[in-house]
Amino acid sequence: MNIGAVAVGRGTRVARVPGNSDTCAFCEIASGEASAEIVLEDEVSLAFLDNRPLFHGHALLIPRAHHETLGDLPDELLGRLFANARLLSQAIPEAMDKPGSFVALNNVVSQSVPHLHVHVVPRKKKDGLRGFFWPRTKYGSDEEMAEVAERIRKALSRSG
Repeated sequence: MNIGAVAVGRGTRVARVPGNSDTCAFCEIASGEASAEIVLEDEVSLAFLDNRPLFHGHALLIPRAHHETLGDLPDELLGRLFANARLLSQAIPEAMDKPGSFVALNNVVSQSVPHLHVHVVPRKKKDGLRGFFWPRTKYGSDEEMAEVAERIRKALSRSG
């Protein structure tokens, strides 16, 4: 079955990708050296079921080439990767009969495999996933919030 240029995989079929790291668990999946339950693939990315899912249907979307963080991802892969994340965010809830999804990625901290991966998790209200996994805080004042915003704007101007 094809959705646009994206192949919806069945089973553990993956294509071999030369040049991927031989020590990365996700590169091993992308190269075919390790098996995974593939749900979507194209020339840029691959999505497979998480082997320790939050809920059934929890998938991981990776770029086929080894990039550790979102900041490492080349511009030419960004649009296609996130188009596939959007596609999964619609298909997974439908497949799992859930009304929504949680889409997230970690950058370094809490990144159990140092290969960029987007989590797409089917969700429903009162499913037991509490908040955002960590306690929320508040700014001490509007001024403190404005100072933080300015620091971020300055960092953005340096990186752009």
